[in-house]
Amino acid sequence: MAENNKRKRRIGDRYDGYKVRNLDPVFGVIPYIMRSRLDSQIFFEEQMDISGLRKFIVENRKDIPGLSMYHFFIAALVRTFAQRPRINRFVSGGKIYSRSYLRVSLTVKKELSTDGEEGNLNPDFEPTDTLRDVTEKFNAALAEVRAEEAAAAEGNGTDMIVKLLNLLPGFVKRFVVWAIRSLDSVGLMPKIINKVSPFHSSAYVTNVGSIGLNSIYHHLYEFGTTSVFMAIGKKEILNELQRDGSVKTKHVINMRFVLDERICDGYYFASAIKLFKHFVKNPELLLSPPDYISEDY
Repeated sequence: MAENNKRKRRIGDRYDGYKVRNLDPVFGVIPYIMRSRLDSQIFFEEQMDISGLRKFIVENRKDIPGLSMYHFFIAALVRTFAQRPRINRFVSGGKIYSRSYLRVSLTVKKELSTDGEEGNLNPDFEPTDTLRDVTEKFNAALAEVRAEEAAAAEGNGTDMIVKLLNLLPGFVKRFVVWAIRSLDSVGLMPKIINKVSPFHSSAYVTNVGSIGLNSIYHHLYEFGTTSVFMAIGKKEILNELQRDGSVKTKHVINMRFVLDERICDGYYFASAIKLFKHFVKNPELLLSPPDYISEDY
C-alpha cells in the first residue's frame, strides 16, 4: 500500500509507520520485557480445505490469466490485513507502530531449475485490491525478477544491495549492518533500503509446497520489521470417515504462521486466522473490493 498521505503525522511517527497510541498498558511494557522477535514468536497451524478452492481457480483462470492457488493465498492475506490491520504492526526501538504500507515479501526462483538463483519479490498492495489486482501485481513483479536482462545484468534492487555488500570486507559488512539496524530502530534508515528489503514487509511468505514439502515453522527475522511469516505446504488428500459410515475425500493444505505476539493480543491473531480461512472457504469474496477497510490507530 502506498503511504497514506491523508493521515497526518505526529511527533513520534516514522515514515514507515505511525506510533500506536491507544495501547493497553500491558502492550506498552511488553516490548521491553520481550526485546526481540525471537523471544516473542508464537506459532499457529491451520489445515485449509481447498476442495472448493481448486474448482474456483480453474473456473476463473480465463478471466484472470495466470491465476494460481499461490496468488489466491496472497490475495487472502492482503484482504486479511485490510480488515485486521493490527497484524500489520511492528515493534522497533521498544515502541509499537502501525505500518504505513501493505507489502508482501516472497522468495522465488529466477530460473525454473534446481540450480537456478533465487530472487525476492516485494510488491506493494492496496487494501482495496481484488484477486485480479493481486495476481497482476505479483506476475508483473515476478516477470521483472525473472527477466533475462535483470538476471544477467544488475538484477532488482534487493539483488543490487546484496551484491554490493558482498564486495565489502567482513568487518565493514558488520559495521554497515549495525549502522542500518541502529538507524532503523529510530526510524532513520534510508527509504531506498526499506523499499527493497524483504525484511521490512507486512508479511513474508514461503511456498515450500512447490518443492513437495509440508509447511514449516519459519522463524521471524530479527533484522527488519516483519511481524508475520506464512508457510504454504504441499497439497494432500485426506479420507474422513463420516457418521453414517461413508468416507469423504477432501483436498487440504497445511499452513503455518509465525507471529510477533507483541503487536496485538492472541484473540485478535486468532480472529485474523479465522478470517483468512473464511476467504479460503468463500473465494468469490476476493473477486470484488472489500465491503469495509479497518483503520489502526
